[in-house]
Amino acid sequence: MLNEFKTFIAKGNVVDLAVGIIIGAAFTAIVNSLVSDLINPIIGVITGGIDFSNLFINLGSTDYPSLKAARDAGAPVFAYGSFITAVINFLIIAWVVFLLVKAVNKLKDAAVKKEAAVAATAPKGPTAEELLAEIRDTLKARS
Repeated sequence: MLNEFKTFIAKGNVVDLAVGIIIGAAFTAIVNSLVSDLINPIIGVITGGIDFSNLFINLGSTDYPSLKAARDAGAPVFAYGSFITAVINFLIIAWVVFLLVKAVNKLKDAAVKKEAAVAATAPKGPTAEELLAEIRDTLKARS
């Protein structure tokens, strides 16, 4: 079973997946900072400083000044503002990932075009038929 596990771990897909997860975790920190430190303040200015994360409906009978106070008291709340914030964050993160994938695809396309141009300008060698004909002619000349 240990050898089978070693074989499984040594496969390229598992290693690629591990690298992807590690890079994804690092990328998450960057995107979270982008959203919370750069984009959300701009949205706050556009919306007049509304803090969506503090919007809630109190389902209990006691009034609370903030969502945090209601949650700390254990009151039942419908925290729709947190949901709105999560949706906005998701859309922003999805947009950033889309732009990143688009940029990577553009780089890949440029690399493929460059390789195609290099291949087109490279001198072409003889075809298999031409090589076989040359070998045949050489053998005929020797006999």
